[in-house]
Amino acid sequence: MQETGKKNWPQFLIPSGIGVLFFLTPMVIDGQVTVGMAYVGDLFIGNGQTQLQWMAGCFTFISILLTLTFHFSDAVSKRFAWLAEGLTLHPIWFSLRLFGCIAAICYLFQIGPKWLIGGATAGTTLGSLIPITMTYMAIATVFLPLLVEFGLMEMVGVLLSRAFDKLFRLPGRSAIDALASWMGSGPVGVLITLQQYERGYYTAREAAVICTNFSVVSVSFALVVANAIGMGDYFLHMYASVIGVGFLCALITPKLPPLNRLQDEFCPGAEPQGLRDFSNYDSLWNAATTEALARAGRAPSIAELLPRIGRGVAEVWLSLIPVVMGLGTAALILAEYTPLFDWLGFPLIAVLNLFGLAEAPAAAPLMFVGFTDMFLPALVGGSIESELTRFVVATVSVCQLVYMSEVGALIVKSKIPLGFFHIGGIFLIRTAIALPCVAMIGHAIF
Repeated sequence: MQETGKKNWPQFLIPSGIGVLFFLTPMVIDGQVTVGMAYVGDLFIGNGQTQLQWMAGCFTFISILLTLTFHFSDAVSKRFAWLAEGLTLHPIWFSLRLFGCIAAICYLFQIGPKWLIGGATAGTTLGSLIPITMTYMAIATVFLPLLVEFGLMEMVGVLLSRAFDKLFRLPGRSAIDALASWMGSGPVGVLITLQQYERGYYTAREAAVICTNFSVVSVSFALVVANAIGMGDYFLHMYASVIGVGFLCALITPKLPPLNRLQDEFCPGAEPQGLRDFSNYDSLWNAATTEALARAGRAPSIAELLPRIGRGVAEVWLSLIPVVMGLGTAALILAEYTPLFDWLGFPLIAVLNLFGLAEAPAAAPLMFVGFTDMFLPALVGGSIESELTRFVVATVSVCQLVYMSEVGALIVKSKIPLGFFHIGGIFLIRTAIALPCVAMIGHAIF
């Protein structure tokens, strides 16, 4: 057994080391802190954003054609069962994909009403968010096996098992999900979690808690938010607040509905994976190395990985991206062209006044606008004169985590048993925890 384990060291160290360097290792390029995945993604986005917009528009259209083909042709549906499962005529998902397709085509050809193709609606989703999500998700799908297939998750999971179980009732391997979000992007962390859930490494409760509490916004995106709202000089204060308040939210939110009502049941059809009882080992280190090397010995070959990666990219681009396009655009239309968020924010004006925040009528709706997209509060809140209020708006928006233009849409579309109203409830809980904490921090700073 020991000899077999020694033979697996290179198979564990080389792919896992490359994965750590690519996903989790900070580096400074052109004066900006980033990671390899984000740098490669930014190269694609910066040099081909227009092409990515047209690609996304084509994929939304193709997804509609494939949905109809799968529905009317059983032979084709059975032949591509792995894709047909996500492209059904389910009234909600098909409607979102269809609306996403219409919005994409109208924006690309600049036809239709301004509320649909304007810069604040489809212009934001297809013009900005979709190219980023599309690129990051594709790159993550291609390179994620380096993190999850060669033993790194097993090693980290065992070493952090006691700490994460005591603090969050989660497996230690969820630390990788959080780090991938923190260094790369929130949707990448969600993608890791979804794959691990579908393969039997997480229960429904664990996957839901990780997606909604550990998909931390990347350092680079938080800096973009800070600069957009005019808080760039206070970025370190802001991000330190995000880490502290986010930790508090992760302790409290899973203990409340809807997360505490989810069962510790594995994904239907998935066999439970990953050792959770290490009492048979002399130490956690022995357990970690043994489990990691055993996983490396079972790692799939390149011939097995390539078809899996191809299917994963196809599922993301044809099934998830059209839903994100439809849901994100619809949410932004509500935020920009209806008084919905003004109505929702009205009762919060008194609360913000109680916390001593100036310009409360302008800031209150922004506490809910972040549910549509995390970047919107920073874009709209830049006109607020009070530095304290802008600091609170920006920091709370980053702490809220679950927003429907990306992360929320991915979760709702997944097999995790969380729906739209569940995501909305979690958003409100995180807001209720974060707002008073950030307001107190802000008063201490300003």
